[in-house]
Amino acid sequence: MDDLQTLGVELVTLSKDQLKKIDLPENLGVAVKEAQRITQHEAHRRQLQYIGKLMRAIDPEPIRAALDEFKGLSATANARQQALERLRTRFLEDETVIGEIAAAQPGADLQLLRQLRRNAKKEQELGKPPRAFRELFRVLKELP
Repeated sequence: MDDLQTLGVELVTLSKDQLKKIDLPENLGVAVKEAQRITQHEAHRRQLQYIGKLMRAIDPEPIRAALDEFKGLSATANARQQALERLRTRFLEDETVIGEIAAAQPGADLQLLRQLRRNAKKEQELGKPPRAFRELFRVLKELP
C-alpha cells in the first residue's frame, strides 16, 4: 500500500502535460488534479491517502512504465533519446537530413528546424551557450 501511495505522490508532482500522456481512470485523474491544487498541509496529506486508496483498485504497472519513461529510466526512452541526439548531430552536419525528417514527420515545421540549425551552427562557431542547439533537440523530441 505504501508503494501505491508513493506512486500517487509521484503522479501529483507531474506537470499537466505529463499527466495528459498517462491513461488514468477518471476518478484518479480528478483526485490527482485536486491534490495539486490543495495547499493546506493536512488536507494535502489526506488527499494523497485517498489517491493511494484509489490506486489499489487499478493496475499500477502502466503508470509505473509511464513515470519511468518521464524519468528516462526505461530502455525505450533511452534509445529514443539517443536516436534523437544522433539525428540532431547529423542534421547539424548535413542540411539534406531535413528531407528524412520531412518524410518521417509530415507535420514538421521545416522552416523552424532550418532556422534553429543556422542558429545552432552560429552559436558553435562563436562559442556561445548552446541555446538553439538545445531548442533544436526539444523541437525534434516533440515531433510525433
